[in-house]
Amino acid sequence: MREPEPPDPPRPSTEAVRRAVRRWVEEIVVGEGLCPFARPVLHRMRITVSEATALEPLLTDLGRELERLVETPSGLLPTTLVAAPRMLDDFEDYLDALEIAQALLSGAGLDGVIQLASFHPDYRFADAAPDDPANGTNQSPVPLFHLLREDDVAHAIDTHPDPDGIPFRNQARFRRLGAEGVRALLARIHVD
Repeated sequence: MREPEPPDPPRPSTEAVRRAVRRWVEEIVVGEGLCPFARPVLHRMRITVSEATALEPLLTDLGRELERLVETPSGLLPTTLVAAPRMLDDFEDYLDALEIAQALLSGAGLDGVIQLASFHPDYRFADAAPDDPANGTNQSPVPLFHLLREDDVAHAIDTHPDPDGIPFRNQARFRRLGAEGVRALLARIHVD
């Protein structure tokens, strides 16, 4: 006789995902100083949670958020994070979806208008070892697609004394924390 399959783990609510993403931005991205440009837009950023479990509905959700971002003045909506908690657990699958999302952005004529940044629980930089603590700078509680306005990014870069040094400073800091320190830092943020 075959053993019954274990039940699927309970799915976190949309609100629980939204809270975890906001907390990650507040405590890790802003609190740990990973992005010096995030604090001023923290309370105007949009966090949307896609319920998609397949690529096509996720792309529809991303397209909707791209449209909203383009149609809304920057002062009201400077940036959007789209969370995909129901799919893309595998980082390689996420990278494939990211490439398709970038093509969606390009196909909509938004190259140079909207920039797509990426965050994932298992994020790994192309030239980094899987256990490199520096990967933690882009690790998030769920797979995320970050939509940013190119004009806002350009303005932020123009007003920062060393924009090129930001990623190197962040990676060096996380390497000093070590793998255990980074795991402990990121473990504080989880989806209930």
